[in-house]
Amino acid sequence: MHSEECDENFGYLRTSDTLLEGWDRMATHRSAEKAHRQNLKKRARNRELRSRLRGELKSIRSALANNDVSATGEALPRTVSFIDRIASKGVIHANTASRYKSRLKKNLEKISAG
Repeated sequence: MHSEECDENFGYLRTSDTLLEGWDRMATHRSAEKAHRQNLKKRARNRELRSRLRGELKSIRSALANNDVSATGEALPRTVSFIDRIASKGVIHANTASRYKSRLKKNLEKISAG
């Protein structure tokens, strides 16, 4: 028996109890190759959208921290629309989107009142 063996259940290389992640078996069927291509495209799109979401949230949160009601009021509809759009695409969960929107609106109301 070799010191390196392929674990058929998990798809990674096991070298004397050390897991070498990142090792992939190549797809052998056309449908598996297509699924892999689709997954790569979806992953790239999702990463881009999540990164943009972080930027949007960061900018609106900095406006909230500076008590800038006008800038926050202008950015909030744009941010809420973007959150809804990526939630509908499945990039983030619907409850996560709802939580983000609720907290942003609550913080805007807090600085508007005070």
